[in-house]
Amino acid sequence: MDKSYQPQDIEQRIYDRWEEQGYFAPQGDGTPYCIVIPPPNVTGTLHMGHAFQDTIMDTLTRFHRMKGHRTLWQPGMDHAGIATQMVVERLLNTEGISKHDMGREKFIERVWSWKEESGGQIAKQTRRLGASVDWSRDRFTMDEGLSAAVRKVFVQLHNEGLIYRGKRLVNWDPKLHTALSDLEVLSEDENGSLWHFRYPLASGDGHLVVATTRPETMLGDSAVAVHPDDERYKDLIGQEIILPIVGRRIPIIADDYVDPEFGTGCVKITPAHDFNDYEIGKRHDLAMHNILTDDAALNDEVPEKYRGMDRFDARKAIVTEFETLGLLEKIEDYVVKIPRGDRSNTVVEPYLTDQWYVKIEPLAKPAIEAVETGRIKFVPENWSKTYFDWMYNIQDWCISRQLWWGHQIPAWYDDDGNIYVGLSEDEVREKNNLGDVALRQDDDVLDTWFSSALWPFSTMGWPEKTDALREFYPGNVLVTGFDIIFFWVARMIMFGLKFMDEVPFHEVYIHGLIRDQDGQKMSKSKGNVLDPIDLIDGIDLEALVEKRTKGMMQDHLAPKIEKATRKHFPDGIDQFGTDALRLTFAALATTGRDIRFDLGRIEGYKNFCNKLWNAARYVLMNTESLDEGEAEFSSADRWIKSRFNSATTDMHQHLKTYRLDLALQSAYEFTWHEFCDWYLELSKPILQSDESSDAQKRGTRQTLIEVLEATLRSLHPLMPFVTEEIWQTVAPRAGIDGATIMLRPYPEIQPDTSDLDAVANIEWVQQFILGIRQIRGEMDISPGKPLAVILQGASQRDQERVNTETLLLQRVGRVESVTLLDDGEEPPAAATALLGDMRLLVPMKGLIDVDAERARLQKLEDKTRVELQRSSGKLQNEKFVNNAPADVVTQERERVTEFERTIAQLAGQLKKLDELE
Repeated sequence: MDKSYQPQDIEQRIYDRWEEQGYFAPQGDGTPYCIVIPPPNVTGTLHMGHAFQDTIMDTLTRFHRMKGHRTLWQPGMDHAGIATQMVVERLLNTEGISKHDMGREKFIERVWSWKEESGGQIAKQTRRLGASVDWSRDRFTMDEGLSAAVRKVFVQLHNEGLIYRGKRLVNWDPKLHTALSDLEVLSEDENGSLWHFRYPLASGDGHLVVATTRPETMLGDSAVAVHPDDERYKDLIGQEIILPIVGRRIPIIADDYVDPEFGTGCVKITPAHDFNDYEIGKRHDLAMHNILTDDAALNDEVPEKYRGMDRFDARKAIVTEFETLGLLEKIEDYVVKIPRGDRSNTVVEPYLTDQWYVKIEPLAKPAIEAVETGRIKFVPENWSKTYFDWMYNIQDWCISRQLWWGHQIPAWYDDDGNIYVGLSEDEVREKNNLGDVALRQDDDVLDTWFSSALWPFSTMGWPEKTDALREFYPGNVLVTGFDIIFFWVARMIMFGLKFMDEVPFHEVYIHGLIRDQDGQKMSKSKGNVLDPIDLIDGIDLEALVEKRTKGMMQDHLAPKIEKATRKHFPDGIDQFGTDALRLTFAALATTGRDIRFDLGRIEGYKNFCNKLWNAARYVLMNTESLDEGEAEFSSADRWIKSRFNSATTDMHQHLKTYRLDLALQSAYEFTWHEFCDWYLELSKPILQSDESSDAQKRGTRQTLIEVLEATLRSLHPLMPFVTEEIWQTVAPRAGIDGATIMLRPYPEIQPDTSDLDAVANIEWVQQFILGIRQIRGEMDISPGKPLAVILQGASQRDQERVNTETLLLQRVGRVESVTLLDDGEEPPAAATALLGDMRLLVPMKGLIDVDAERARLQKLEDKTRVELQRSSGKLQNEKFVNNAPADVVTQERERVTEFERTIAQLAGQLKKLDELE
């Protein structure tokens, strides 16, 4: 093995070999285990969320593969209708071309071409992360097979009356010219105004005052509503209003929806441009006046001078006209919830249009029962409440989108407007005896989430009854973020139950979302976004800036992004390798909602990879002379085997319950602290001492190589590259035949390997050595200086352990001699440490100059007190506390805490010196 671990030298080589040898395909005849990947959108590159999620899924997949399960991790990508079309349209804009210039067919060809490029990049990144997906089964939501499944589902649901076409109010994105589902609309509070208008009574006997945040919609008003029990307006119910500007007579109606306490208790009703008003309009059979175009400009339904005017320009003009007419009562500042499209960031409009819908309640009922009865379990369980809250209040699903990229709706129209639904035009013609009748296919495409809802079974060949479906449906677990429980999880459950008569998976593991180290959402404009490949390979600052600003669609943001990038990453990003990144993600796989990614943490896991590498080199160097023969195992040998079994027990439990963070903690503690820090050190006296027999040395060598090999297998699901590279050298030394670690069995729990005596002996040795090290530190004694130790209050068991573990105490603890203090004998001036009821005494005579040491410690204490006074003074200064950046104030408070701790330690050490005299 090389002297140092260089991930760039091994990762690509190892992954290529894994893939070429077909190791990712289901192996053997064990119990099937399946995870379907949440298909990344084919809109660019993988981000930190993908890398985090892939780490979780790959760890689970590798763990179950090593447990002998017939394991499938199903890969694929999503066509991502709106998002992908937006990206390609932006690219065309930079070339001075619009999609309309190209036409639908040529535009779709261009998107497919772009998909090949982007999809190839995503597949390459997925490989870099070490993902052991079965690439031979790679799928795309617009593959012919998956497209056929989409058409079959649409036709069947339509035939059963569960898909229908209707004119209803939808969320309309006037920039993208498409309907959006409620889930694709983000509503946030923004500062706005509340305009109060006077509406004259048709009788001429005064007016009513209505309030609105969208004045332009008054041109489409159909009524004014009051509460039926509101005494102020009871006599006016049934009368009419003259709608200003328009001149239309509209009724005053009574409806329980109206809150008499809000404003004047009178509400303008615009059924074609407000969701609540739409429901009121249906209840009262009101006219639906659609006043907007697809671009959110005013149409021909409004007075001529407003026609063609942008909605926000019309708002200003209408307010001005109301003021001129003397009908503007007042204007108030008001915080308004503004709905924006999640892709375009454009203010969406409630818009009356023909769309396709799924009648969702019959599908939702069994999906609710599946979770209520435990057929599907959410992990953590509290996310089931989020699922139920949405499912109990679910609305029909608008599935049509006015886009070109996606699954075109399998519906055809004749010149009379009749609609025919079928798998193909030929089928429609034959079924309906249409002969040469002219037909036009619906221009709309399906919501991306419609095809995604079929993912668990369409990827396995449905509607054909394939071997893959029989073996791997339902899957074992879905791993996903909480942000798409509604978009995707719920819909997969509904469609799985409908078309497979079985749940699509048994468990749903919900993880949090990756944020930056301050808990902020990662975004390009903030400059805090991280590319997982940059963390693997490293990148210098200038290359990072160029990467983030070059070829941007929004050039005006480039300076801002450059500035933020230089602030967050002044030295660029170091190279950490895939395993260090994966370990960091595993450590973050907690039950939290928001997950903070700190670069300091990944540095620590890079050190862990190096630690393992160096430990392996030590083991290999010391096991070159492995031979057959009698082996005698020391307490340390038996102890490390027992501790490994305990760690393995923990690993099994934590991986079974999706607590990768706790699994990593157990593996890390064992590998770093017990195996590397302790056992390797405890092995040296046995291997290097002439006092050790050949049998003892043989026992330790066997233990070193066996425990290292097993440790590599236990770590492999979390850190596959470095473990494979080391294992290839270690396995032959351990007498193991095998082509790859990933197909070796995962270490099993061994109930009979708990050696309580060995554990107790070595824990005693550890505490003894730590006590001596504590004395060295407190008394500033060189680590290499042999010390004489006196035991006070030693039990019979303590004395036995001194005799049996003398070699370890002498070599690892640098102990020159150990003597017992007789009962009643006065101890010499000595530094002390406790080991249970026994005291470890190290006589100080001749070891240190007490006066010189006291002077050194006093000087250090005085210096620390000065620093403490300076920092405390800053914190007592109100100007500093109120005006300095929060992180600077926090840092100063931490300094005070550290200074106080240091002073307390120094006081303790000075007290010990006093006790020596």
